[in-house]
Parts: sequence; C-alpha cells; structure tokens
Amino acid sequence: QVQLVESGGGLVQPGGSLRLSCAASGSMLNLYTLGWYRQAPGKQREVVGLISSIDSTWYADSVKGRFTVSRDNVKNTVYLQMNNPKPEDTAVYYCYALFRTNSYWGQGTQVTVSS
Repeated sequence: QVQLVESGGGLVQPGGSLRLSCAASGSMLNLYTLGWYRQAPGKQREVVGLISSIDSTWYADSVKGRFTVSRDNVKNTVYLQMNNPKPEDTAVYYCYALFRTNSYWGQGTQVTVSS
C-alpha cells in the first residue's frame, strides 16, 4: 500500500513559479513511476508529467518547457516545479504512483493561476 500526500498548492500569478511536493510512504517506492495529473472544473483528469524509476521523464505538450518533474528517492518525495504558469493551468493537481498494475493517487491540491 502506498500513501501520497501533496502540498504546496495555492494562488500564483501568471509568469510566476510554484513548487508542488508529494510525500510518499510505502515500500519499494524507488521502483515506482511517479508523477502528476490535474483536473480542471468540467474537464477530465489529464497527465501533466511523469518520472520513471530510472529518472526518464515525460510531459504533456501543454506544459513542456515550463514544468519539471523530479524525485528524491531518499526523501520518498516527488516534485512538480511550475514555472511561467498560465491561467489555463488552474486545476486540482494529483500526485500519482504506479508499479506494474498497482496505481495510487493523492487527495489533490488546488493550484489557481490568476493575477
């Protein structure tokens, strides 16, 4: 069983920066693919960025070049660095963990991009 707890959400101005953190608990977390999804009001949940157990990363086109996913296997934490956010990035951001067929979600943290 894996538990994920997000933090760092809030209000950020367009063009600013914000870092989300997700503290994970469980065993063999270094083997998991970790990452972030988001869901805006009235829209489906969509992937933002993922990082594999060997630190390969993948990003949605909409955030490529602006957002960075990273992980610290000592702290069992995954991060989402959001640079130059836009109003359309406003959403609830969910932490995600996957190993083989087992997937886990955090409860989500609200990010609002507005001036």
